[in-house]
Amino acid sequence: MRLASYALRGRQSFGAVVGDGIVDLRPRLHRFQNLSEVFRAQAVDQAKAAATGVRPDITLGEVELLAPLPAPEKILCIGINYANRGADYNVTNNPKYPSMFYRAPNSLVGSGQNLIRPKISEQLDYEGEIAIVIGRDCKHVAKDTALGVIAGITLANEGTIRDWTRHGQFNVTQGKNFDASGGIGPWIQTEFDLTKPLHLVVRKNGEVTQDDTTASMIFSFADIIAYTTSFMTLKAGDVICTGTPVKKTKSDPPIWLKPGDTIEVECPEIGTLRNTVADEK
Repeated sequence: MRLASYALRGRQSFGAVVGDGIVDLRPRLHRFQNLSEVFRAQAVDQAKAAATGVRPDITLGEVELLAPLPAPEKILCIGINYANRGADYNVTNNPKYPSMFYRAPNSLVGSGQNLIRPKISEQLDYEGEIAIVIGRDCKHVAKDTALGVIAGITLANEGTIRDWTRHGQFNVTQGKNFDASGGIGPWIQTEFDLTKPLHLVVRKNGEVTQDDTTASMIFSFADIIAYTTSFMTLKAGDVICTGTPVKKTKSDPPIWLKPGDTIEVECPEIGTLRNTVADEK
């Protein structure tokens, strides 16, 4: 099942994507205001039951897709997590532990919404990723059971303002949290098999610029969950962006995103996250 958040004529709702339409679940699941509440209540099965055998209420073409989860408690990101990605940072050995940082919810927009290049910098870059959604509160999760706490998968464009990732001496937080600098979606896929690699393809203006599978990840989904829950409690509805593959070509000097550029992040098991760049007003 694919669960999406959307806006239609000024009204926000959520639903199940069926073919080219959406079954509106908000009136069918009265006690939930949004998908964050559905995941926190571990009510994905209720959502599936409410959408089963029901004809779509609206078409996808009628709505504006939003970030699927409007208010996750945490959006965690894993840095430099694909083989050979360390070469981009002059690092040749695989790390012992994952690199991690936070993103704020308002730094990510839904599929079809604009990525915003800020007034203060022209160095807007993109990173296509698989993101996982946690299905229950958990801590000290063993690696061999870790996949069982994942309730959904989605796509992310972990947009970055490059000259702000080292604005402070040691951190990347500033460059990763500009308003509307990245994307997430288009929806959350709740039926998946994470024992097999997921194929991730990223296109810039139609040209493939990233192409890899999750088999190339240094830290697997299970590794990430086991490590993270060794020091913090993950909550239902939390999101973890799991890293981006190496870009196929590199430019010197780098070519940054500009208004009108379109980035597509695609995985066959999920769908396509598509965003176009616009300048900050």
